[in-house]
Amino acid sequence: MKDKSADQAAEERYLAKIEQEYEEKREKKKSVKEIALDYIIITLASVVYAAAVSLFIDPNDLAPGGVTGIAILLNRAIPLETGTLILLINIPIVLLGVWKFGVRFIISTFYAIAMTSLFTNLLAPLGAATDDILLAALAGSVLIAVSIGTIFKRGATTGGTDIIIKCLRLKFPHLKTGILFFMTDVCIVSISGFVFRNIDAALYAGIAVVVTAVVLDVVLYGRDGAKLVYIISDCQEKITDRLLADLDVGVTHLSGAGAYSGKEKKIIMCVVKKPLFPRVEEIVKEEDPDAFMIVTSATEIFGEGYKSYFSEKI
Repeated sequence: MKDKSADQAAEERYLAKIEQEYEEKREKKKSVKEIALDYIIITLASVVYAAAVSLFIDPNDLAPGGVTGIAILLNRAIPLETGTLILLINIPIVLLGVWKFGVRFIISTFYAIAMTSLFTNLLAPLGAATDDILLAALAGSVLIAVSIGTIFKRGATTGGTDIIIKCLRLKFPHLKTGILFFMTDVCIVSISGFVFRNIDAALYAGIAVVVTAVVLDVVLYGRDGAKLVYIISDCQEKITDRLLADLDVGVTHLSGAGAYSGKEKKIIMCVVKKPLFPRVEEIVKEEDPDAFMIVTSATEIFGEGYKSYFSEKI
C-alpha cells in the first residue's frame, strides 16, 4: 500500500510539473490579442460565477465549501457584502500563491477573484432567482462548475482553497488533492448547519459540493480517465516534436495511405491522461488546424506510465 501511494504521489507531481511547464510555454507564445481574449472570457465566466452565488447559493442559505462558503457564513455575522468578503479572504491566499508559484500565475487569478467579487455584489440586490432550495443547489453548483472550468482553461483560477491545497501538496505530496478538497468542504458545510440552524440547508449544500465536483471534472477533462488519440496531418513531425517536448507523452507512428490519393502518411497515435488531453488539442490546433483527429476512450491501459500487467484488479 505504501508503494502504491508513493507511485500515485509521484504521478500527481509529474502531472503538475508538466502542466506548469506547459502553461509557462503557452503564456510566452500568446499574442496581445490572445491575452485580451483570455481576460474577456475570464470576465464573462466571473459573471456566471457571481450569478450562481448571488441568485441561487447565497440567498438560499447554502454554503457549499471553499472561500465562497466561508464568505457566506461570515456575511451573517459581519456587516460586509459577500463579494467583499470573498475578496478580503482571498488577499492573503493570493499573496501565499505569489510566494509559492510566482507572479505570472497569480495576475490572472487575482483578476478573476476581483471580477467575481465585484459582480457578486452588483447582482446581490436582485435577490433569489428561486425559493426552491433543491433547484437553487443544483443550478448554482452547475453554474459554479462551468465558470470555474472556463477560468481554469484560460490559465487562471478562482483563488481560494485550491491555492492553499496546492501549497499543502508541495509540502505533503502523499496527500490526495480530492481528499483535501473533500475535507475542507465537509468542515464548511457542517459549520453552515449550525450557523443557519438548518440541517436541510447543510445537506443541500453537500449536494451542491458533489454536483460541482462532478460537473467540473466533465467540463475540464471529459468523462473518461484517458484518451486514445489518432492524428492524421501533413505536419506530423511538428506535432510529434511538440507532444514529446511539451507534454513528455509517448507517441507511436502508424503507417497508412490515403484510399483516394494513394499517398503514404504517418498516423500519430498516443494515449494521454485526461488532465493533459486539452493540451494535445491545443498543440494540434496550433500546428495544423486542418488535421484529422480521432479521439476515443481508453478504459484500461497497461504498460509504462500506466497499470502493470500484473497489478490486481479492483
